[in-house]
Amino acid sequence: MESENNMSYSRLIIIISLFLVLFGNMTFFDNVLTIYPLNWENSLFLLSLAILLSCINTIIFSLLCFNRTIKPVLITVLIISSLAAYFMDSYNVVIDSLMIDNIVKTDINESLDLFSFKQALYFLLLGVLPSLVIYKLKLIEPSAKKAILNNLILFSSALLLSIMVILSLSNFYSSFFREHKPLRFYANPSYYLYSSIKYVNSFFKSSLTALKPIGIDANIPPTDEHRELIVFVVGETARADHFSLNGYDKKTNPYLEKEDVISFKNVWACGTSTAHSVPCMFSIFGRADFSKSKAQATENALDVLQQAGVNVIWLDNNSSSKGVADRIPFQDYKTPGNNPDCDIECRDTGMLSNLQFYIDQHPTGDIFIVLHQMGSHGPAYYKRYPKQFEQFTPTCNTNQLEQCSQEEINNTYDNTLLYTDYFLSKTIKLLNNNSEQFEAALFYISDHGESLGENNLYLHGLPYFIAPDTQKHVPMIMWFSESIKKEVNFSQLKLQSSKRLSHDNVFHTILGLMEIQSTVYDKKMDIINHEEDD
Repeated sequence: MESENNMSYSRLIIIISLFLVLFGNMTFFDNVLTIYPLNWENSLFLLSLAILLSCINTIIFSLLCFNRTIKPVLITVLIISSLAAYFMDSYNVVIDSLMIDNIVKTDINESLDLFSFKQALYFLLLGVLPSLVIYKLKLIEPSAKKAILNNLILFSSALLLSIMVILSLSNFYSSFFREHKPLRFYANPSYYLYSSIKYVNSFFKSSLTALKPIGIDANIPPTDEHRELIVFVVGETARADHFSLNGYDKKTNPYLEKEDVISFKNVWACGTSTAHSVPCMFSIFGRADFSKSKAQATENALDVLQQAGVNVIWLDNNSSSKGVADRIPFQDYKTPGNNPDCDIECRDTGMLSNLQFYIDQHPTGDIFIVLHQMGSHGPAYYKRYPKQFEQFTPTCNTNQLEQCSQEEINNTYDNTLLYTDYFLSKTIKLLNNNSEQFEAALFYISDHGESLGENNLYLHGLPYFIAPDTQKHVPMIMWFSESIKKEVNFSQLKLQSSKRLSHDNVFHTILGLMEIQSTVYDKKMDIINHEEDD
């Protein structure tokens, strides 16, 4: 005989649906309140939104939860939703398919940088404790046939109630769905569940696609008698508006200001996350045509260089090359085994330690070296630079940015840029030392920008069309040896440093710098050798 204390599946699903709306959607309702302020007219709509979200959760669970799956499904969703709630509440981020891709490709060290006591509280109170209650709960176990019928009733009831809610306040919902679509990105857990399905689907699509070669005709013309040595630095989380070379009031570029560099002031990223932007900048596809599946199924600029006989290598002090360097030599500098410059973490300057040896070991052929920085990766900005680079104070010495003032966050972030400035100047020095044997150049560009608390936004990764410019406007620096300056119109290039450019230009500029001939090269997209329109 079934105990009266046992709970039905339907009742548990409704309770958890309500729990998630009440405790896991603070950011969703905070963002809604900025558009629909709390007053008598809007209060009914806000209440209806809570009911609608609960209905959506109920519909999802009614499709996934049956006799043997209900506890595992609800516990998994609660655990993940607790972490999603923490990151949305703390940094106002969106858990979309690009963010999921970023999470999957994040290494353990980056994950530890994000850990905090507040995160542990979210995980315990919103994830672990309710999960333990569900685990120990005694449920009424209907037959398989009755379970399907119960779920069908629950699904239909929630769907009907959703329709009634929307129709009863159609004047609100017509504008809500049409004009404020970004608000749905903060719905927890429905949006990250949708994004997870989208991510997995794209992963399987790309895994079934054969790699498409490009630039198979790539070659270095016999008339090119000089060897090229190009160091391409992939920056991390640097903002163009915080470079003193671009007019920022704090001296974040004291080292580069002593070099004859060109700072391009109007450059825009392909995406707002490393996992998207890094493959995009090396891809033949522009931002409008780029997708993760296309990138995985198509060779990139480094493949073209290798096809032409260039010595190519990728050195990484970040999480990975995001698939870009899968077919070229790769060295990981995240560990002291390879990187001699490590304290609380391994430093970007360590990637320079063996470069001269690598250059000397290749007495013939052009050389193209990629250095992937740790740069200004947040939120633990205070870890991103050695202590002697803490020039701007007071600083934010925690990864819980909401505990710090705007001044402290900006100062700490600016110290990371000061260290990047030093790192780039050291790279230029190495190139200068080799300029008698090579036509040498430095090409630096950041993968994306960063929000530092403006409008209560932190970090990066927002969908591109709603992301602020701070996450998309990136710095780009070039330095040339005297021999290259003679070949390019250096003074004219400086005059064009405010022209709008983007990651779309990187592929063709790399080929142009290396003097590669190929049908995939578009001179008009080459920043250095482009032809001006008449």
